[in-house]
Amino acid sequence: MCGIVGYVGYREAYPVLVKGLHRLEYRGYDSAGVALICNDGGLNVYKSKGKVAELERYAETQDVSGTIGIAHTRWATHGEPNDVNAHPHFSESERLAIIHNGIVENYALLKAALIENGYTFKSCTDTEVLVQLIEYVQTTNNCTLLEAVQMALRQVVGAYAIAIIEKGDPDRIIAARKSSPLVVGLGNDEYFLASDATPIVEYTNKVVYINDGEIAVIERHKPLRVVTLDNEESTLDVKKLRMSISQLEKGGYPHFMLKEIFEQPKTIVDCIRGRINVEADNVILSGVIDNRERFLRAKRIIIVACGTSWHAALIGEYLIEEWCRIPVEVEYASEFRYRNPVISPDDIVIAISQSGETADTLAAVELAKSRGAFIFGICNVVGSSIPRATDSGAYIHVGPEIGVASTKAFTGQVTVLTMLALTLARAKGSIEQPLYLQMLGELVRLPDLLEDVLRLNARIEDLSKIFTYTKNFLYLGRGYNYPAALEGALKLKEISYIHAEGYPAAEMKHGPIALIDSEIPVVVIATTDSIYEKTVSNIQEIKARGGKVLAIVTSGDQTVRNIADYVLEVPTVAEPLSPIVSAIPLQLLAYYIAVNKGRDVDQPRNLAKSVTVE
Repeated sequence: MCGIVGYVGYREAYPVLVKGLHRLEYRGYDSAGVALICNDGGLNVYKSKGKVAELERYAETQDVSGTIGIAHTRWATHGEPNDVNAHPHFSESERLAIIHNGIVENYALLKAALIENGYTFKSCTDTEVLVQLIEYVQTTNNCTLLEAVQMALRQVVGAYAIAIIEKGDPDRIIAARKSSPLVVGLGNDEYFLASDATPIVEYTNKVVYINDGEIAVIERHKPLRVVTLDNEESTLDVKKLRMSISQLEKGGYPHFMLKEIFEQPKTIVDCIRGRINVEADNVILSGVIDNRERFLRAKRIIIVACGTSWHAALIGEYLIEEWCRIPVEVEYASEFRYRNPVISPDDIVIAISQSGETADTLAAVELAKSRGAFIFGICNVVGSSIPRATDSGAYIHVGPEIGVASTKAFTGQVTVLTMLALTLARAKGSIEQPLYLQMLGELVRLPDLLEDVLRLNARIEDLSKIFTYTKNFLYLGRGYNYPAALEGALKLKEISYIHAEGYPAAEMKHGPIALIDSEIPVVVIATTDSIYEKTVSNIQEIKARGGKVLAIVTSGDQTVRNIADYVLEVPTVAEPLSPIVSAIPLQLLAYYIAVNKGRDVDQPRNLAKSVTVE
C-alpha cells in the first residue's frame, strides 16, 4: 500500500528510483511520481495517474538528471487518483518536495490553520498539508529542514512514512516514520530508501529499519544519522538482508501468483527446515520452547489477523484447541483494536501478518501489550514492524510474496501454526505420542503431496473456462476445511472480481440454499475426514435443487464422483493438514478464471499487498 523509494549517491538517481517503483508495484497503487534535484540545481517533480510505465513515458522528454531523488507509488486515501493528487507534492514555494505513506488524521485542522496564514492548496491530499506545514514551521522559525520536520511532526496525529528533499540542498534526504514501514539501505558511498527491502536488495544487503518516532538524516559522503523527534541520537542496528533478486523475478512464469503457487512445495520445505529433525520424531519451534513456562500457564490464546491471515488463524484455532486443550479466540484485528477487549496477563496473543506491517494487526499488538499479554508473532518479512514489536515469534520463511493475492504465505502460516500447536501440545503432555509422530510424518511428506496436487494444473486450467463468465460462486467446507472454503472464495473475489462467498457446508440450509440454481457453481471441499458423510449429504441437497458442484475429493473417492458435476482429486493427508492440500486447487482455479477474464492477476484493482493504513 503506497511505496517509497529514495536515493542519494554517485549514480544517476532516476533509473534507480524507477526500477525501485517497479519493484514496489506489488504493493498496489494508482499513480506514480518522482522528485529530483537536477544537475543545474533545480527541483523537478514529475507525476502521473496510472502505472509506473505512464510516468516513464511522461518523463522521456523531461530533465531527469541528478544523483538525489525520491519517488512514490500512491494508493488513494484522500482525493481521487489523478495527476494532481499523485505524489510527490511541492510546498507553496516549491522549495520542498515530499512523499508520504499513511494518513494524517488531523489534516483538516492543520489545513484550516495554514489557509488562515495565506497558504493555498492544489490537491485534495493530506500529504500536501504536511509539506506545507513543514515549510511554514521552517519559515517562521528560521530553522533547518530537520528541525522543521521534528517540530511539524509533533503536531501530526496519524501514521506516516515520509521522505523530503529541499531545493538548494543536493546532498540530503530527511525521512521519518510512525506506524508505516521505512528502511535505509547502506551502500558504498550511497544510500537507498524504501518502504521495504525489495528495491534495495539489488544494490546492498545492509539495511537499517527505522523505528516509530525516528527520523533518518541521509547525507552524501556522511554516516547515516537516526534521531528522535526530540533530537536524541538513536543507535544504528544494521541488519543483513536474506533475499535475492531471483526471488523478485517471475522466473519464466506469466505472473508472480502462478510462480508462487508452484513454489509451495519448496516453501513448505523451507518453513519446516531446522524445526523438524531428520528422524521426524520431534518438532522444535524455538519461539515456543524459549517461552515454555509462559505458554504452559496460558489460560487463553487470542489470534489477531486480517484477510488471508485470518483464515489461517481459524485453522490455528482448531489445531490448538484439539491438541493443546487451550481455549482460542480468533479476532479480526481491525475490530479487536477498536473494542475494549478483556485481556489479562495470563493471555497469549498471536499476531499473524505476511508483511509484518499490517496497520490493524500492529495496533492490536500494541493494545494487547498495554494490557500485559504475551505477544507471539507469525510473519514472513524479516525485520518488519510486528516481529520487532512482539515478545517472541516465528517466521514462515516462504520468501518474498509479490502477488497481491496471498498463496504461499497462507500455506506457510498454517504450517507454522501446526508446528506451534504440536510443540505446545507435547510440552503440555496433551497429545498422544502416536498422533504426534503421525503429524510430524505428515508435515515432512507435505511437499511431495503438494507436488502431486500441482499436477492438476492443466485439468484446472481447462475447468476454469467453464466458469469464466459466472457471476456468483459458493464455496463450502466443514471442520478444518471451512476456513479453506473462505480462503478459496477470497482468492476468486480478489483477482477475478466475481462475487463469491464461503460458508460452513451445514450452514447452507440456514439461508444460502435459497441461492442455489443451475447458474451458480458450488465448490465443495469434500475430502475424506471425520465428517465426510455429512458433507456428502450437503452435496446431495445442492444437486436436488439443480446446483452445479465442483468437488475437491480424496484420491480414489467414488461416492462424490458419482454425484458431483466436476471432481478434482487430491492426495490423502491427515485431516488437520487437509486445508493446505485443498488450498492449491482453489488457488489455481481463481488464477485461471482471472486470466481468462483478462484481469491484472498480480495487481488487482483497489487492493494493496501490505495494508499499512486503516
